[in-house]
Amino acid sequence: MTIDIMLPFWGEPELLYRTVASVRAQTVGDWRLTVIDDAYPDTAVADHFARLDDPRVHYVRHPSNVGIVENFRDSVRRATADHLMILGSDDLLLPGYVEAMTAAISRHPRASIIQPGVRVIDEHDALALPLTDRVKQGLLRPKTEHGDVILAGEELATSLLRGNWLYWPSLLFRTEAIRAHEFRDDLPIVLDLALLVDIAFAGGELVVIDDEVFCYRRHSASASQRTILDGSRFTDDRRFFQETADRAAAAGWRSASRAARLRLFSRLHALSALPEVIRSGDAAGRRAVWSHILR
Repeated sequence: MTIDIMLPFWGEPELLYRTVASVRAQTVGDWRLTVIDDAYPDTAVADHFARLDDPRVHYVRHPSNVGIVENFRDSVRRATADHLMILGSDDLLLPGYVEAMTAAISRHPRASIIQPGVRVIDEHDALALPLTDRVKQGLLRPKTEHGDVILAGEELATSLLRGNWLYWPSLLFRTEAIRAHEFRDDLPIVLDLALLVDIAFAGGELVVIDDEVFCYRRHSASASQRTILDGSRFTDDRRFFQETADRAAAAGWRSASRAARLRLFSRLHALSALPEVIRSGDAAGRRAVWSHILR
């Protein structure tokens, strides 16, 4: 069983190299890594991979920048294994990631998505647990101390619409499950949640395992942080939740529709971000955040 680790890249090369090193340090070798360079303007990246003597690592480069959504699509198109992940170019796999995921696949061969335990780190590799992650891991994530947790259908959709507690770069997908859906160009920041909800509506099964085998890097320079300050994150959120509430109601999924209309933790996220948005002095961002909280 081979796992395709797809790594769309645009960012800091040194962090990318550390991400690749974490993949190569896996306790088992049944994986294949594909780095997809979105025309990052530093030829040293291509030179680095040309010198890397590891047949499991493949490097490709787009002739011009295509953007994050298209690079995600390309990641899914290029996968040939039955399971894939779309790894962030600044995140880290702990050594047991592939081993733990392979074992989870054996236990749940038809699962569409597998979520492992996640350790949050900052830009300096130090452990971090900001408010967002305390809520995700302490309140929203199902408890796994007694074994794997399985969610599907309306239960899965309701859980994610109440508050998205998943860590996208850590997820392992059954390739045919993710390939059945499309990334939305109009939702670049919440495209992960939109696709996950599509999988839930299609009857897909999510398995949550206890093994903490992934390091998710959260830092202030992220694209999602910038879109919080200018308000576009919450404008997209509100539109997505409104659409999904109507979709769930049409499907007869009352609890999912209620969760989407209430969008409680999305509102609380906006409320927690409000002081920083006010300090930024961005009037449009301030209006967007207030609108998201109150409307």
